[in-house]
Amino acid sequence: MSKKDDFMDEIINKEGMSRRDALKFMGVSPIAAAAIAGAGSSSLTKAEASDAQGKIVIVGGGAGGIMAMAKLRSALTNPDITIIAPNETHIYQPGQVFMAAGEYTYEDIVKQNSDFIPDDVTWIKDAVQTFDPDNNKVILRSGDEVVYDYLVVATGLQYHYDWIDGLSEDLIGKHGISSVYLNDVEKGTADGGSITWEWFNKLRDAAKSSKPKVIYTQPNTPIKCGGAPQKMLYLSADYLKEAGVESELVFATSGGKLFGAVPAVDKELNEVVQPRYGNITNKFAHNLVAIDAENKKATFEHKYTIKGEYDEDIEEYEIITKVDRVEMDYDFIHITPPMAAVDTVANSPLAWQQGSAKGWLEVNKETLQHRRYSNVFGIGDICGIPIGKTGGSARHHAPIMAANLIAQMEGKKPKELFDGYTVCPLKTQYGKIILAEFNYKGAAPSFPLAVEEPRWMWWAFDLYMLKPMYWHLMMRGLM
Repeated sequence: MSKKDDFMDEIINKEGMSRRDALKFMGVSPIAAAAIAGAGSSSLTKAEASDAQGKIVIVGGGAGGIMAMAKLRSALTNPDITIIAPNETHIYQPGQVFMAAGEYTYEDIVKQNSDFIPDDVTWIKDAVQTFDPDNNKVILRSGDEVVYDYLVVATGLQYHYDWIDGLSEDLIGKHGISSVYLNDVEKGTADGGSITWEWFNKLRDAAKSSKPKVIYTQPNTPIKCGGAPQKMLYLSADYLKEAGVESELVFATSGGKLFGAVPAVDKELNEVVQPRYGNITNKFAHNLVAIDAENKKATFEHKYTIKGEYDEDIEEYEIITKVDRVEMDYDFIHITPPMAAVDTVANSPLAWQQGSAKGWLEVNKETLQHRRYSNVFGIGDICGIPIGKTGGSARHHAPIMAANLIAQMEGKKPKELFDGYTVCPLKTQYGKIILAEFNYKGAAPSFPLAVEEPRWMWWAFDLYMLKPMYWHLMMRGLM
């Protein structure tokens, strides 16, 4: 019996799957990759390639930008594509969580962008300083101008550790502070993963002689991979549990639930996952605003409402919003930084000008076409849409965006629609993941399995299969 057969039998035995679904999971079936990660609504092949003409400029060389390039290049018979990206190193950013857990090293999550950008694509190794959509051009940091007929914005987002008083990036890794997110895409560094693995081990060693207090934060802004703060909570808690030591854990989130997008997952986390560790206190509606690193004190804003006086005219009580500042001591703290659109987009005509999405790219949430500039499209984290700041979402954006951009080139109305699909492989312990897949309407599992159940199968998929799929399929526009 082959190792593949052994692995498949283990999936069947552990997960209670049919052999057919196990085959799909293993990649034996040609539709497995699409079934697992969720297929995009459109697939463009050379056989269907369009003869449409026009200069396409893609801004950004991360997952979104590379997938956009690959999809468009394969969908046009004579592509004229320029990609503007200063980063020569490509980071598999989901891998930073496995770095933090001691499962990956830095070398496991990096490749060169030259591996993915072919010679027939013009690569400008610079960054955009100014978007000028009224004149169909961008201005680079060098001062050079690049004109386009069609523009794809794939700039990603930026971290703002500086929005927390007293915190700067150079403090990450010191004074008990960690952050798995810490990286510099342009320089090709991903220090957050290795720093957090060291943090796991320092925490474990401290817990051998005391019961350290540990805080995990989640800010009041949209964030890349919304489940990562809890991944750090559960993985480190499990790491301590396996070592037979204890700590006092606090999850301080600006939100009001653990997983509001999928009620079944929220219930599982509250009633099964967290009680497994027995030492987690949730602090909802708590947003980290300041830190005293030397004295290990974190200050939060706690927002809540109270009932005021009764108004007899409208027959309602006045609802008053209160904001308290709450100071907490800690021995260790994992910080998820506030995040925002990159400045070049936020300060441009391309951004939403008001509302909760202000600063993010103003695209239609279904077509991913700009709402005011019809020759501009978006992909990835920069998009100002309700959900979807994950690599799984960007993979779904790519075929939809490419099909709609080509329809625009052909003088047709874009008709492919993004349903909001996103996926959060929520690591609840070493060897178990809740694969929370959802869209604008709610839970959207790829398999007929309970979406809220932690499974070894998803851990195996995420740890061993997803990264090769990312490098060899997603980044080459093959899925």
